[in-house]
Amino acid sequence: MPKLFALTQPRQQAFDDALGQLADEGSLGVSLPFFSPDEITMLIRQATRLPMRKARAKVGAPGREVPQDFDICFPAPREDALDHLAVLLEEAVAHTAAPIGISGFTLNDAAVQHYHKASGGIGIHRDALRYQGLVFIITLAGESRFCLCDDREGNGARPLDDSPGRLTILSAPGFNGREGEAARPLHFVDQVEGGRLSIGLRHDIKLSA
Repeated sequence: MPKLFALTQPRQQAFDDALGQLADEGSLGVSLPFFSPDEITMLIRQATRLPMRKARAKVGAPGREVPQDFDICFPAPREDALDHLAVLLEEAVAHTAAPIGISGFTLNDAAVQHYHKASGGIGIHRDALRYQGLVFIITLAGESRFCLCDDREGNGARPLDDSPGRLTILSAPGFNGREGEAARPLHFVDQVEGGRLSIGLRHDIKLSA
């Protein structure tokens, strides 16, 4: 049996191929099969033990408030399986030839989110500018819809398959020379039919300064 959270050559190749797709003009998000069932089980075991709090019902500037309907652990501690996950992805970034645009890329920002069954999800938003290079999202359990879209009305919604076992990668400022809003996809989560448990891992330049 392969070692859990090991950076194998096929895994690195799949990661490189995904970043090649992400670097294409007009591509701001990709999804790929990446994790074994045993790895997902380990992550679920840790995530469900974490202390959660109710997220603020709305965030953002007036006129651009984003509704949120989930519980969250933030910052989530980089311990045990969550640390193994972060190390795996950091190593994949360190070994890729893709234009990440960030030196010393580390996943120093971790959040675990639990959406209850029939949750309203999270509204259309962009991740904060302080998150740079790449954003990683890993769904551990549940059934929901994760979409990229063209504007804050949700036009051009394009679902990404972020079902358990897959790795979702979003563009962030610095990747492939991208800057500003053009580097950050608008996205949302809805249709939370079976609940949703997910991990978000990011590189916060303010924490790395």
